[in-house]
Amino acid sequence: MDTLTQYRQHIENLLNENARHVWDARIQAMTIFDVKHDHYQLVYVGWQGSKRIYGVVLHLDIIDGKIWIQQDGTEIGIANQLVDLGVPKQDIVLGFDPPNLRKYTDFALS
Repeated sequence: MDTLTQYRQHIENLLNENARHVWDARIQAMTIFDVKHDHYQLVYVGWQGSKRIYGVVLHLDIIDGKIWIQQDGTEIGIANQLVDLGVPKQDIVLGFDPPNLRKYTDFALS
Protein backbone atom coordinates (compact mmCIF):
# COMPACT_ATOMS: atom_id res chain seq x y z
CA MET A 1 0.00 0.00 0.00
CA ASP A 2 1.44 3.39 -0.96
CA THR A 3 1.87 6.16 1.60
CA LEU A 4 -1.02 8.33 0.40
CA THR A 5 -3.46 5.40 0.50
CA GLN A 6 -2.21 4.49 3.97
CA TYR A 7 -2.65 8.08 5.21
CA ARG A 8 -6.20 8.18 3.85
CA GLN A 9 -7.02 4.91 5.60
CA HIS A 10 -5.53 6.09 8.92
CA ILE A 11 -7.54 9.32 8.76
CA GLU A 12 -10.81 7.56 7.92
CA ASN A 13 -10.29 4.99 10.69
CA LEU A 14 -9.50 7.67 13.27
CA LEU A 15 -12.47 9.84 12.32
CA ASN A 16 -14.80 6.82 12.46
CA GLU A 17 -13.35 5.86 15.84
CA ASN A 18 -13.80 9.39 17.21
CA ALA A 19 -17.37 9.50 15.84
CA ARG A 20 -18.31 6.65 18.19
CA HIS A 21 -17.57 8.80 21.26
CA VAL A 22 -20.59 11.10 21.22
CA TRP A 23 -21.66 12.08 24.74
CA ASP A 24 -25.37 12.64 24.00
CA ALA A 25 -27.78 10.51 21.98
CA ARG A 26 -29.38 13.69 20.57
CA ILE A 27 -26.07 14.67 18.95
CA GLN A 28 -25.17 13.06 15.64
CA ALA A 29 -21.54 12.58 14.68
CA MET A 30 -21.10 12.92 10.92
CA THR A 31 -17.95 11.90 9.09
CA ILE A 32 -17.25 13.59 5.79
CA PHE A 33 -14.72 11.99 3.46
CA ASP A 34 -13.82 13.80 0.23
CA VAL A 35 -11.16 11.40 -1.00
CA LYS A 36 -11.01 13.03 -4.43
CA HIS A 37 -9.83 16.33 -2.91
CA ASP A 38 -8.36 14.83 0.32
CA HIS A 39 -10.59 16.70 2.80
CA TYR A 40 -11.81 14.85 5.90
CA GLN A 41 -14.04 16.06 8.74
CA LEU A 42 -15.90 14.94 11.82
CA VAL A 43 -18.86 17.22 12.58
CA TYR A 44 -21.31 17.20 15.51
CA VAL A 45 -24.92 18.15 14.71
CA GLY A 46 -27.99 18.15 16.96
CA TRP A 47 -29.74 19.74 19.89
CA GLN A 48 -29.03 19.81 23.61
CA GLY A 49 -32.25 21.08 25.11
CA SER A 50 -32.96 24.34 23.28
CA LYS A 51 -29.32 24.83 22.33
CA ARG A 52 -28.23 24.02 18.79
CA ILE A 53 -25.05 21.96 18.58
CA TYR A 54 -23.06 22.24 15.39
CA GLY A 55 -19.31 22.20 15.02
CA VAL A 56 -16.33 20.74 13.30
CA VAL A 57 -14.49 18.53 15.78
CA LEU A 58 -11.80 17.30 13.40
CA HIS A 59 -10.72 18.59 10.01
CA LEU A 60 -7.76 17.09 8.20
CA ASP A 61 -6.48 17.59 4.67
CA ILE A 62 -3.75 15.87 2.73
CA ILE A 63 -1.71 18.52 0.94
CA ASP A 64 1.45 17.71 -1.02
CA GLY A 65 1.72 14.32 0.66
CA LYS A 66 1.46 15.66 4.21
CA ILE A 67 -1.42 15.45 6.65
CA TRP A 68 -2.58 18.93 7.63
CA ILE A 69 -4.58 19.09 10.85
CA GLN A 70 -6.79 22.15 10.38
CA GLN A 71 -8.96 21.60 13.48
CA ASP A 72 -8.60 19.27 16.44
CA GLY A 73 -11.21 19.39 19.17
CA THR A 74 -10.20 16.10 20.79
CA GLU A 75 -8.53 15.62 24.16
CA ILE A 76 -5.95 13.08 23.00
CA GLY A 77 -4.91 14.96 19.88
CA ILE A 78 -5.19 13.33 16.49
CA ALA A 79 -1.54 14.15 15.73
CA ASN A 80 -0.51 11.85 18.59
CA GLN A 81 -2.81 9.13 17.28
CA LEU A 82 -1.31 9.44 13.80
CA VAL A 83 2.22 9.18 15.21
CA ASP A 84 1.16 6.06 17.17
CA LEU A 85 0.05 4.57 13.83
CA GLY A 86 3.51 5.16 12.36
CA VAL A 87 3.03 8.46 10.52
CA PRO A 88 6.32 10.39 10.77
CA LYS A 89 6.06 13.77 12.51
CA GLN A 90 7.64 15.43 9.46
CA ASP A 91 4.52 14.37 7.49
CA ILE A 92 2.09 16.05 9.92
CA VAL A 93 1.44 19.81 9.85
CA LEU A 94 -0.42 21.47 12.71
CA GLY A 95 -2.35 23.81 10.43
CA PHE A 96 -4.22 25.34 13.37
CA ASP A 97 -0.94 26.76 14.71
CA PRO A 98 0.29 30.07 13.26
CA PRO A 99 3.07 29.46 10.70
CA ASN A 100 5.62 31.41 12.77
CA LEU A 101 5.02 29.17 15.82
CA ARG A 102 5.20 25.78 14.09
CA LYS A 103 8.99 25.75 14.37
CA TYR A 104 8.57 25.22 18.12
CA THR A 105 6.79 21.87 17.63
CA ASP A 106 8.18 18.50 16.64
CA PHE A 107 5.94 18.49 13.57
CA ALA A 108 6.40 19.75 10.00
CA LEU A 109 6.42 23.48 9.26
CA SER A 110 4.39 23.05 6.06
